[in-house]
Amino acid sequence: MRINHNIAALNTHRQLNSATTAQSKSMEKLASGLRINKAGDDAAGLAISEKMRGQIRGLDQASKNAQDGISMIATAEGALNETHDILQRMRELSVQASNDTNNTDDREAIGDELLQLTSEIDRIANTTAFNGKKLLSGDLSTKVDAASTTKVGTAVGATVISDIDLSGAKGSGATYTFDGSTAGKLKITRNDGVSQTINSAAAAGEKTFDFSELGVKITLSGSDTATNVEGGLNAKVITTKAADGGANFLIGSNGTSADETLTVTFAQMDSTTLGSGGLNNISNKVTGAAASIVSDAGKANDLIQVLDDAIKGVSKQRSSLGASQNRLEHTINNLNTSSENLTAAESRIRDVDYALAA
Repeated sequence: MRINHNIAALNTHRQLNSATTAQSKSMEKLASGLRINKAGDDAAGLAISEKMRGQIRGLDQASKNAQDGISMIATAEGALNETHDILQRMRELSVQASNDTNNTDDREAIGDELLQLTSEIDRIANTTAFNGKKLLSGDLSTKVDAASTTKVGTAVGATVISDIDLSGAKGSGATYTFDGSTAGKLKITRNDGVSQTINSAAAAGEKTFDFSELGVKITLSGSDTATNVEGGLNAKVITTKAADGGANFLIGSNGTSADETLTVTFAQMDSTTLGSGGLNNISNKVTGAAASIVSDAGKANDLIQVLDDAIKGVSKQRSSLGASQNRLEHTINNLNTSSENLTAAESRIRDVDYALAA
């Protein structure tokens, strides 16, 4: 018989404390709805759950990114729809102008409307924007897929051209070639074959070359004579291409793979790029002396060809945007499905089973 210790009472007290602790944990789980409220509840489960939560939030944000991409594309496509309507009206007027039943006054009236419609195309291209970013002016992106510094050397004493700044490259794209066989020579060739060449070497300091015909302004930061010999090469040619304005949409949860990025190109859609030779030639065809449709109905046929090319260009851009939009819609569906399934998996790890906890 023990007098100083009541074993039965101690056992009852211990069991009561255990029951109280278990009840407290159960109440915490029932109140929060979570099986894991702190690392001590399930350390391994917490680590797995947190990793899944990061993926889920990444997938949800990627879905929002894709939605924003669709909104941007829809904004551009809506503007191009109006541009299409304008071009169709301009073509209709050109067909009318080619009819010999019109007198000079009639053709002048047609010419006035054509000029106004051309100005409206420019206004649409220069003002269509999404979240402050202009979409159809060709200024959305000016990046060049090449290193910012390029050294060209053929022998000791060759000129080094570096720090190329493209501040006006846009539209249909251009190719920039640095030919090491001629020190300091820089040739710019546009896709339609028009080219200009810098024959002077870039000395120390900066020099700016403005090619208004090509729509390009280039600043060269040159240095004095270089002493580098690049492997004894007789010539080294480095070519880069400036693309149309583009936007990158991150459509993956990690952002570490090229497959998780969708690039959408927004081409320049104003009167300088639409049609063969650009719609800016319309002003010459409409008002330019003997070449105008006012004095020569036959010139209206030339204008019809320009407009046909312009309509084709807008159609191509709209088709490209539509294809990207369709892809983004499927991307959103896939992201939402992945997020749903991953959320279900995370729920099985972290959420409480009310029947079991009660």
